[in-house]
Amino acid sequence: MIQIPYIRYELSFPPVESATADGLLAYGGDLSPNRLLLAYRSGIFPWYNSNDPILWWSPDPRLVLFLDEFKLRKSLKKRMKHFEIRYDTVFTQVMQECGTISRDGQNGSWIIPEVVDAYCVLHDMGYAHSIEAWQEGKLVGGLYGVVIGKMFFGESMFAKVSDASKVAFASLIERLKTEGFDMIDCQIPSPHLKSLGAREISREAFMKHLHLKVSEEFTPGHWS
Repeated sequence: MIQIPYIRYELSFPPVESATADGLLAYGGDLSPNRLLLAYRSGIFPWYNSNDPILWWSPDPRLVLFLDEFKLRKSLKKRMKHFEIRYDTVFTQVMQECGTISRDGQNGSWIIPEVVDAYCVLHDMGYAHSIEAWQEGKLVGGLYGVVIGKMFFGESMFAKVSDASKVAFASLIERLKTEGFDMIDCQIPSPHLKSLGAREISREAFMKHLHLKVSEEFTPGHWS
């Protein structure tokens, strides 16, 4: 039986290589800004539901999207003209909308109120961002994620109108390219993301790339 490390108050994580076969690394701790930022810098993210303690993950392999491999189909490019894209104007609302869906293999959403509160603090600090698709003054889709250095960690997306989240995602990729980013961490395998060009790489390869990108200079702050 594998013993999963329990985190109490120390601001540290076990080595990612010690994670279980499905990627579970540790449990416990908190969602303080310092712990969350350390987690992302270390290739770790929280994922749990309201009935669980905080669970920390570092899967192998890891789903990523290299920006140059994004599949922007002609039909989607045409659809982009039908949306207005905004950044960081309704971050909390984007998280709450994402919380109405659930990840594959999990009952209910992991975006519970304490998670929303924690990421709103990161947003206020300029590390977490929302990419929003609007139509006729209404929020109809979008996504949010965390930025450290020149690495974007994608968290969740939603759509109330066909292609809304894809348009927001495509717009994000255009912006990231102009800022010198080259990869998005997509975390968990998803047929939807794979259809857009995401693929799995080994945790070792991911960690090497991660360490390079989070060390690059990129000033935190709200996006306009």
